[in-house]
Amino acid sequence: MIIQSFHQGFTIAFSSEVGPVRVKKTRQDKESEAANTMQIALFQPDIPQNTGTILRLCACLDVAAHIIEPAGFPVSDRHFRRAGMDYLDHVAITRHDSWSKFEQWRNDGGFRLVLFTTKGAGSYLDYRYRRDDVLLFGRESAGVPGEVADSADARLVIPIRPSLRSLNVAMAAAMALGEALRQTSVAPSGK
Repeated sequence: MIIQSFHQGFTIAFSSEVGPVRVKKTRQDKESEAANTMQIALFQPDIPQNTGTILRLCACLDVAAHIIEPAGFPVSDRHFRRAGMDYLDHVAITRHDSWSKFEQWRNDGGFRLVLFTTKGAGSYLDYRYRRDDVLLFGRESAGVPGEVADSADARLVIPIRPSLRSLNVAMAAAMALGEALRQTSVAPSGK
């Protein structure tokens, strides 16, 4: 297992032979996990700014994040850190060193996988989310391979104008997570 820290209190763990491991859980981490089990997973992200922005979203909305390796940048990348800013101290991140390790973790936990893709079968607005869903987003440059898409319990699309290719992945994650939290009533209460 490889453990890497950026800031005080921010620790990530890579999956190992026994699966992903979270380390250094604080009381706040445990309360957060009990309050909200919805999670976001990023399949081999390749733009550090988008990943940092999504992790900031996860911190603000109290959602755990998973990064499925290999990422297209080192986690020490300055663009990644700049986009995540000091919010990285407030998000639980688990890095899985492969798709198969992530799938093992997901199957062991019994989590439903909801893939957001331009090739989705139904609109994200018509889907009925559950509190324990894992919302999966693919690479900015290529989406996900067929094996990953076939593993998803649902494949959803965010409808856009037909003449345009796709939304930015961070924008798509914000829209999808907002709708999922709205439906499941697990959004943070705010100030």
